Amino acid sequence: MGDTEVRMKSKKTVFVTVGTTSFDALVNAVDTREVKEELWRRGYTEILIQMGRGSYIPSKSEGGDDSIAVDYFTFSSSIADHLRAASLVISHAGSGSIFETLWLGKPLIVVVNEDLMDNHQSELAEELADRKHLYCARPQTLCHIIADMKLESLIPYHPGDTTPVAKLINRFLGFSED
Repeated sequence: MGDTEVRMKSKKTVFVTVGTTSFDALVNAVDTREVKEELWRRGYTEILIQMGRGSYIPSKSEGGDDSIAVDYFTFSSSIADHLRAASLVISHAGSGSIFETLWLGKPLIVVVNEDLMDNHQSELAEELADRKHLYCARPQTLCHIIADMKLESLIPYHPGDTTPVAKLINRFLGFSED
């Protein structure tokens, strides 16, 4: 087996997403030497950053024998393929990004944007972290969370059965429950 084949089989991608917003603090945190080295130490081989409307431009890198590859883009019509291909997702605290990642069964670190006022997103991220479905971080704690994370301890997220809610709504609206 050639060197290229070995590298392809062991490829582990970290997908970072900020959604449609600007979250330079997250992109900057991922772009630090410490975070890149910790991800590399944990076996990840590349980082792909969806940076949204941010102004901070991460440094691209081809990677190599002792460093992680880094690439980025601003927007995509769909990030579903990137989520499916990821070995780890680091995301802003938007509920759509969180649940799409959890439904795919991907390990997830949610980074809360502390610059947002009255941030209900942090409540969701912290509750799901308390339930052991994901890890929750702040930009300044991201490296520490990566270093300490034990992905095997995460509990898969299973959406609840919505049938009782649908029946209640149908009854309220006067529809038959046939």
